[in-house]
Amino acid sequence: MSRRKERVLSREEVSISREADYIIKKAQARDGRVVRLGALVFFSTDTGDAWVLDREDNLALCLARDGERQHFTILETPTNFQIAWEAQYHIDGEAFTVFTQDGRVRTIFGYPTREIENTIGDSR
Repeated sequence: MSRRKERVLSREEVSISREADYIIKKAQARDGRVVRLGALVFFSTDTGDAWVLDREDNLALCLARDGERQHFTILETPTNFQIAWEAQYHIDGEAFTVFTQDGRVRTIFGYPTREIENTIGDSR
């Protein structure tokens, strides 16, 4: 995952839903990627998981698990978007921990936490 490319998009090119679809397809292909889109960070893993994170509020939404697209809500207009966040996240070394709204806590190892943190740090 050392391929690091940046591309500047115009507002017309930006689509949260399209980015979610892209990162889900990468997860289904078992292709690990980390993509920043403003305050959001999307990532896929070689285990088939995909997430979107809000770096400012530490919010997380699982988009795919083991290659299977999850149910989620992203509403988007040409000028605004809304994501139904389902969890908060915390990264500590190689541990990616998710705290869901219903009180469950799940710690996952094997995610590209270093690259996620670097991407988050680059955008702060």
